[in-house]
Amino acid sequence: MSDLEELPSRYRANLINSCTGYKSLNLIGTQDSDGNKNLAIFNSIIHLGSNPALIGFTFRPLTVQRDTYKNIKETGVFTVNHVQEVFIDKAHQTAAKYPTNTSEFDAAGLEAEYLEGTLAPFVKESNIKYSCTYVNEYPIIENGCIMVVGAINALYLNESFIAPDGWIDLVKANSIAGIGIDGYVKGVAPIRYEYAKPETKPQKK
Repeated sequence: MSDLEELPSRYRANLINSCTGYKSLNLIGTQDSDGNKNLAIFNSIIHLGSNPALIGFTFRPLTVQRDTYKNIKETGVFTVNHVQEVFIDKAHQTAAKYPTNTSEFDAAGLEAEYLEGTLAPFVKESNIKYSCTYVNEYPIIENGCIMVVGAINALYLNESFIAPDGWIDLVKANSIAGIGIDGYVKGVAPIRYEYAKPETKPQKK
């Protein structure tokens, strides 16, 4: 299949969004200076580095109102909240285009909480969540999207999810991954390997 530009737009969007594989699935929580809370589902969050702890994610072109982007630029802070199986439907609903003064927390039926004085709201129902500070942004000139870089300030999760070496068991936490634009999938028992070295063969942990 090489004539991608000739495919119907929605079919092409589903095809290209799915061909890149499983994606992280998170709800980003923000609040503007007037106290209006916003919650939006994202499947583009990626790890950028551990020291300092940085993440990145993309916004589509700012040709329409993007409350999450506006709030982050206005306050400089946001939260990232894993999606769990028990509230996939509510997380999906946050993709709807609500007015700025309508809280997606309320509209979708999720509870906002503020931890350790953070300005941005967390999703109380989420098992893994962290607060971030805006660091920088980079325009993607090829399609008008924007890559935002954030620094992780604090991480909140049950310590039973963390292995002795710091690895987080997302299956135990019931975190969900995304497929394409509107597909969701549960993880299975993970397979881990020892650190790869040229002189050794792959060894399972």
